[in-house]
Amino acid sequence: MSDRSVSKRSQEKQWYTVIAPEQFDRAELGETTADEPEQLYDRTVETTLGDLQNNASENNTKLTFRITDVGSDAVYTEFVQHELTRDYLRSLVRHGSSKVESFETILTSDDYRIQIQPVAFTTKKADHSQEQAIRRTMTEIVRETAREHTFDEVIDSIVEGRLSSAVYAEAKSIYPLRRVEVQKLRLEARPEEVAAEEDTAVDVDEDAVDAE
Repeated sequence: MSDRSVSKRSQEKQWYTVIAPEQFDRAELGETTADEPEQLYDRTVETTLGDLQNNASENNTKLTFRITDVGSDAVYTEFVQHELTRDYLRSLVRHGSSKVESFETILTSDDYRIQIQPVAFTTKKADHSQEQAIRRTMTEIVRETAREHTFDEVIDSIVEGRLSSAVYAEAKSIYPLRRVEVQKLRLEARPEEVAAEEDTAVDVDEDAVDAE
C-alpha cells in the first residue's frame, strides 16, 4: 500500500471529543478517532481521578468509562470502573500488619449490579477472629450503602472517600486500623440487563416445573 493511500485513509478518520458523565461534570477525557461512528460504541477510555480534578495526589485512582452515545463531533460515556493502582496498594502494605479484603457483588437501590472490593490495613498483626470481624463489618456497611443509594451516589461516596471513612470509623474499634480503601468498584450489569437475567431465570424455572 502506498504512503498516499495510507495518508488518504487517515484523513478520512474523524476525531471525537470524549465526554465524561454528568456526575463528573461532563469533563473532557481526551479524543478518539474512528472510520465510522458505529465503531465507537462500547469503546472504553481510561483516565485518572487526578487528571479529572487537576490534583496529582489522586493519580493513584484509575477511572474507566465506556462510550454509549455518539454525536457529530463528541462521544458520551458511562462510568464502568474505579480502581486503585497496584503500586499505591503495595505502598500501603506493612510488615507485621494485616490486610483484610472483602469482595461484594450487590444491587444498588436503582438496580445496578456492582462489585465492590474494600480493603483494610491494620497497624499490627490482627488475629483470625479480629480479621473476620473487620471483614464482616466492611461487608455490612458496603451492602447497606448499596441498598440505600443509587449507583451514582455509591460512586460519589467512593470517589469522595465517604464509604472508606464509614468503614474505618466502625471497624477501628475491633482492632486499630491504619487505613481503609475501596480498591475496586466495577459495574457488572445495568438495570435492564439485571431484569433480563431475572426474566430468563424465571423462564428456566417454569420450564423445569413443566418438565416435572
